[in-house]
Amino acid sequence: MDNSDTPRDQYRRRRSRRLGLAASAAVAALLLSGCTGQGDSDVVTLDFFQFKGEALEDFTQIIEDFEAENPDIRVVQNQVADADTTIRTRLVKDDVPDVITLNGNGGLGQLMRAGVFHDFSGDPLLDRINPAVQDILADIGFAEGEVNALGYVNNANGVIYNREIFEEQGLEVPETWDEFIAVCDSLEAAGITPFFGTLADSWTALPSFNALGAYPSQGDFWDEMRAEGENVGPNSSVSFEKDFQEVLEQQAELFSYAQDGYRGRTYDDGNAAFANGDVAMLMQGIWAINPIKGINPDIDAAIFPYPAAENPDDRLLVSGVDVTVLIGKDTPHFDEAKRFVDYLFEAQVQGEFAASQRMVPSLTDAQISDDPAVQSVKPYFDEKKITGFIDHQVPPSIPLAAIIQQFLFDGDADAALATLDNEWSKVARRTIQTGE
Repeated sequence: MDNSDTPRDQYRRRRSRRLGLAASAAVAALLLSGCTGQGDSDVVTLDFFQFKGEALEDFTQIIEDFEAENPDIRVVQNQVADADTTIRTRLVKDDVPDVITLNGNGGLGQLMRAGVFHDFSGDPLLDRINPAVQDILADIGFAEGEVNALGYVNNANGVIYNREIFEEQGLEVPETWDEFIAVCDSLEAAGITPFFGTLADSWTALPSFNALGAYPSQGDFWDEMRAEGENVGPNSSVSFEKDFQEVLEQQAELFSYAQDGYRGRTYDDGNAAFANGDVAMLMQGIWAINPIKGINPDIDAAIFPYPAAENPDDRLLVSGVDVTVLIGKDTPHFDEAKRFVDYLFEAQVQGEFAASQRMVPSLTDAQISDDPAVQSVKPYFDEKKITGFIDHQVPPSIPLAAIIQQFLFDGDADAALATLDNEWSKVARRTIQTGE
């Protein structure tokens, strides 16, 4: 692949071809409207709330294409810096946008359960979306009996590794925990730093925690945690103290292979070090690939899931629905909004957007990027061996990142796990008492 020809370049080139055809159709439609007396008053304006700043340009191009093919609809993209706060404020004021994109996190679950979004149950689009993607959203929490969001593109949380370094050192992608540690030992023996730690940014403690914690929290773990509520602790049926001891031990073991001074280095420092070939691996996710390639477009990077399962066949890739698509429940422009959503879910449109963002498209019939990082996680989507982020199940009032960061500073696993259980209990008690 010619690295100078990026997915975004390909997207723009294909877009130009489509736009030429679409413009011809639009001109014909406008001429027809002139004959029939249709004027600007017949153009419906859609409010498109879009949370993802780095996708602004891609959505702008999509909107241009869509409007050219649909001259009776104007789409106004509203992209704000603090999308979570803004959308909540608008929903409180009953000012629900027509079409919305949001990140598929725990906060989205709270909004969906509030009953302010359209129910997509029975929509033909659901037949084309990877069911494992929709399962992640269902775990976050739809309104009862509804399907309130459609997964658009997914990320992947795993170990980013430099394939050139692995090849030079004769290393294979590890499939078991022992093999993973052996890889780290081999790299150290060769004078290569295995990981670049970035704990100056507390959130960077979470990717490895999410990936390792995914294994003990499969099945009904989170339902049981919610059922235990304020009783969560060392004597409850499930708890952080009972089920996550090994998770923190494994996480601490990986950070023991990080560079000196990792407590004071940032996410940007890590991306730069990896891009420059200073380390072999990052405990991050596919979202870091674009900034890494912004520094070194020629780097050969791929991703593998944390091999913490006892059986290699049981390895899971942790994935979040990076972009979800929703429609306001009571929009007066539902038909037009649905037409725009259907356009977003055209296979070529979604595939090109996903390639530009280096994400995985949700549609089973969308073409996936040939970027090695994306291709390396494709089998886990194809085989539906993906699972959601566990921090999306933790109430946002619990300072999870800070607690895990502190553990990685002081090594006191017992204190960290007891704090998590205590915080969970406090939230549950407050919820019962105040109805939050």
